[in-house]
Amino acid sequence: MAPNSQFLEELHTKVIHEFSKTLEMFALSPGEARLFVTLYLNGEPMTLDEMSKALGKSKTAMSNGIKSLVDLNLVERVWKKGVRKDLYQADENLYRKFMTSYIQKWLDAAQQQEHSLKQIESTLEHEVDKIREPSEIEEIEELYNRLGDMIRFHRLITKKFSEMKPASPEASVK
Repeated sequence: MAPNSQFLEELHTKVIHEFSKTLEMFALSPGEARLFVTLYLNGEPMTLDEMSKALGKSKTAMSNGIKSLVDLNLVERVWKKGVRKDLYQADENLYRKFMTSYIQKWLDAAQQQEHSLKQIESTLEHEVDKIREPSEIEEIEELYNRLGDMIRFHRLITKKFSEMKPASPEASVK
């Protein structure tokens, strides 16, 4: 006996909800995660109108979510003969795409933070000559040492994430 459509719809909703939780760990918003899972489960390219209907959200919300997913290279715009509206589809290689995107986010963030900390360190180096109080000099030296530790921490993060190369899904699942 075939399951009824309400059962399938509930199951579909549960799958979207549960897998979205995983994707949120990759710094996607809940809406972006649900949108990606919807596109992935659909298996065929969808228009913004179709996404809007499937998720019960506005077309504007779908447009904003798609833009983010396209920027992350998780979704691509596709062309289909005879269809005048923009179509989008989820990338089928989930593991590689998400890991590549995640690694790049970490690299970008670590490099930006390291740059910011270096600017603070430079400011501190220029200001240290103006300090005369021994207690303030000691405090600045401690801060300078801690900044050095933080900068090295970001360099290590950058080095480790740069070394990561997501394997093909076939090689990673045995």
